[in-house]
Amino acid sequence: MAASCVRRAVLGQTMSWFRISAGRSVRVRLTHLDNRQQSGGSVTSQSVEGKHSACWVKVSRHESISRNFQNTQRGGGGGGGGGGRGRVLWAAVAFSLFSSSDEDQRDEAQRKEDEMILLLKKAKLSVYRGQLQAASGFLHQAVVLAHQTHNNQAIIYTYSLMANLAYVQGQLDNAEKLFKAAMSFMLSGGTPQDDNAVIEMSLKLATIYAEQNKAELAEHGFRFCTESLEAKLQKQKELPAEEQTEEEETLRKETRLLLGLCLDSRARYRASTLHLNQAGQDYQRALDICRQEQGDTHPQTLVLMSDLATILDLQGRHDDALVLVQQAVDLSRSAEHPDQHVLLGNMAGILLHTGRLEDSVRFYQEALSLARQAGDQEAVDQIQEGLKEVKKRREEKKQQEEEAAED
Repeated sequence: MAASCVRRAVLGQTMSWFRISAGRSVRVRLTHLDNRQQSGGSVTSQSVEGKHSACWVKVSRHESISRNFQNTQRGGGGGGGGGGRGRVLWAAVAFSLFSSSDEDQRDEAQRKEDEMILLLKKAKLSVYRGQLQAASGFLHQAVVLAHQTHNNQAIIYTYSLMANLAYVQGQLDNAEKLFKAAMSFMLSGGTPQDDNAVIEMSLKLATIYAEQNKAELAEHGFRFCTESLEAKLQKQKELPAEEQTEEEETLRKETRLLLGLCLDSRARYRASTLHLNQAGQDYQRALDICRQEQGDTHPQTLVLMSDLATILDLQGRHDDALVLVQQAVDLSRSAEHPDQHVLLGNMAGILLHTGRLEDSVRFYQEALSLARQAGDQEAVDQIQEGLKEVKKRREEKKQQEEEAAED
């Protein structure tokens, strides 16, 4: 049960994928590449969690195992009373000594466990404040305590947090080693290879390889994740009706959402390598999953609609892209999407590519205002680049009209 709880804690870092968060998030979105292709100044959908965000799930306190010592049976009898009293006294003294020692050990184990939990809380607060170096220090202290107490569940959990933190700090080699260490402890502890938490870590490794331009490792990692999840979902579908419990339904949904995340992550990678047809297929599948599991107006559904529209735009299918991104923008207004400025920026970029310069400017300006209100400087910079592109095209158009008039 304890191992299952820890796996769910680790997996919780993935399951909040479909929650778009404004400002600082509570999770590191390790599985989404930010170096997405941009074209014509359009704002491509950014990582919807904050750059310095992390997932923190409260570590369960493992109760110390206590041992029951039985009192030594007193020697009986009237004869040799002095010896009998001596044996009783010795038994009492021995019991007192062993009990005291065991109690001290339990107290020490509890003290270390309490200290470890406090360190994890401090790390969480440091991440929230953007103090990543301090958070890293607290986590290193916590993992030392986890090793000292031989608490494998705590070791796995803390390693996964350390790996996430290393990733957002750009320490990819260190993040890779930490994820592998966490996976090693999980697998050696009997966790199945197709467990969602193992697959989620494998996905993070695949994204690291993608950022390191290790194409073969990245593709292999993405393929392992998607194929493992698809096989798992097929097995769940074939379960007899009497085994279709509420717990199985929860696992099915988690597994489908994780598959959607894998497809989304691979789509981003494939888009960055200009494999647009494959990227479009992955985005479409991820979008279908999100719609089915979360609904048409869910924030992540709208982000995926915008992402797919961006791919269609890059393929020259501007009209199809415009229809899709318009739907996303309209739904984002009614749903008060926290990243509405990103969707508006994407729409402005697509309008720019269709030659509708005035409409493009209008949406860019609205996106710029919202981006500034949200404090999203990266989006502000991208939108301003888009406005520069509009100005350039206006000047080119004016020049062409003047040349045509002279002729």
